[in-house]
Formats: sequence, C-alpha cells, structure tokens
Amino acid sequence: MHLTGSIVLYNSHDREVRQAVHSFLQIRMDKTLYLIDNSPRPTPLHPETASRITHIHNRTNLGFGAGHNIALHRALSNYNSPYHLVFNPDVSFEPQVITELIAFMEHNPDIGLVMPQIRYPNGSLQFLCKLLPTPKDLIGRRFFPFLPACKRHNRIYEMRFADYDQTMDVPFLSGSFMLLRTQAIQEAGMFDERYFLYMEDADLCRRIGKKYRTVYYPRVSITHAYKKASYKELKLLYHHMRSAILYFNKWGWLIDRERSRVNQQAVKRYSKAQEP
Repeated sequence: MHLTGSIVLYNSHDREVRQAVHSFLQIRMDKTLYLIDNSPRPTPLHPETASRITHIHNRTNLGFGAGHNIALHRALSNYNSPYHLVFNPDVSFEPQVITELIAFMEHNPDIGLVMPQIRYPNGSLQFLCKLLPTPKDLIGRRFFPFLPACKRHNRIYEMRFADYDQTMDVPFLSGSFMLLRTQAIQEAGMFDERYFLYMEDADLCRRIGKKYRTVYYPRVSITHAYKKASYKELKLLYHHMRSAILYFNKWGWLIDRERSRVNQQAVKRYSKAQEP
C-alpha cells in the first residue's frame, strides 16, 4: 500500500512546517508527500527532508482546495493510492496515528473520510465535530458569540452534546486533518475550487457523505495549533464570509431538507441524556 499526503503552504512558519513534514515522513509505510506552496517566494526546505518530498511552488496563492487538488491529481495518476492525507502545516502526530486510522478504514469500507481526535498544544480538546452549517450558526459564532442564545446554539453546532470519546458518524469534519479514501474522492469529486479559503471542507464532507460515512475516530489523537485566523484578520474574514455565501448559494440558505435530516439524525443518535 502506498500512502500519499499533501500540505498547502502560504508563508507558513518554518518550525511548524518542519514538524508537520517530520510527522508524515515517520509513518512506517511507502509514502509520498506533496508540499503545495502558494507563498510569493518558495518556502525553504531543510536538506534532510527536501529529497523525500515533492515541492510544488505555484508562484501565486491558488487557495486551500485548489492547492490540495493539485496533489490529489498527481497522487491518483502517479500512485493510485488508496488513501490520501490532507493536513495543515500546524499539525503534528505520531506515526501510529495513520496506521491505526488506515486499519480502521480497511475494516470499514463504507467510510470515505476519517478524522481523529484533535487537541491543542496544551492538550485540551478541540471541538471540531460539527453539524452541517446554517446561516444562523456561522453568523452567531462569528459576530455574537457572547450572547447566551448563540452560545447554546454553538454548543449544538459543535456537537458538544455528544461524547467526544466515542466513534461517531459526523456530518462535517475539519479540513485541518482528513484521511480520505481516494475512491470516495473519485466518486464525489475533489475540493470545489470556488472556495478560496474556508467552507471547502464542509462542502467536501457533504458530498462524500452522500455515498460514504464520514467518521470521527477518537482512539488516536493529533496536535493542531488552530489559530482561528479569520477572527483576527479582516482579509481572512472576507474570504470566510465569501465562502459562506458560496456554500449557502449552492446548498440552500433557509430551506435545506437534506441538512435538516442529517443534522436531526446526528443530534438524536449522539445526544447524552436526551440533550440538547
């Protein structure tokens, strides 16, 4: 089995990139890593890793999904890999994480995408299992997170009513770390490149979820810095809002029967003590 993976870079921190690359290269199986570099200048690579990865400098910022699609096209044409890992440059993990995730997917061929438990560098849990988003979810958590009603609604959106120590079928998993079954990608399609940044993971999960299960698997965990940059930079906020508009134009704003059905099923199945 040959594993492929990809990281999209844009002026990424050197230490983080080295850590992410090192994590992938430590996996004990045949593998190929693509660094898709959207930075204005090529990201310098360290000699001990440069010969073991494929570095593609685009000279312009193509965006998150378009960058990963370059790697996916090459992975499928050059290796026909059964699995492809999409992950961020601010992620680190132990090699057994991938071997266990692959073993889990091998035993469950109906799973198209899996995400492990994700923690901050200080060890605290990141609540990255989500329901399919509604306009109220995104507006409330971005602009009115201090309101009690928005806090309650965000708790439901992030599935905090569920036990994060159990394996769950989750409608929307984070693009910061996705192990993809490439057959699922071939059937559902790759990232929608109309999303420059943000919401492309929600869109991909939704399309894969029509044909396969999208699963959270907490028996292994990774570390993710998770800077929430769109909460700090106006330019990234613009991209986030633009992507949200594209997403709801595509899937529906107020009326989205599929979203209602999928979310209701997840809430009913995983609510603890009849919550929320």
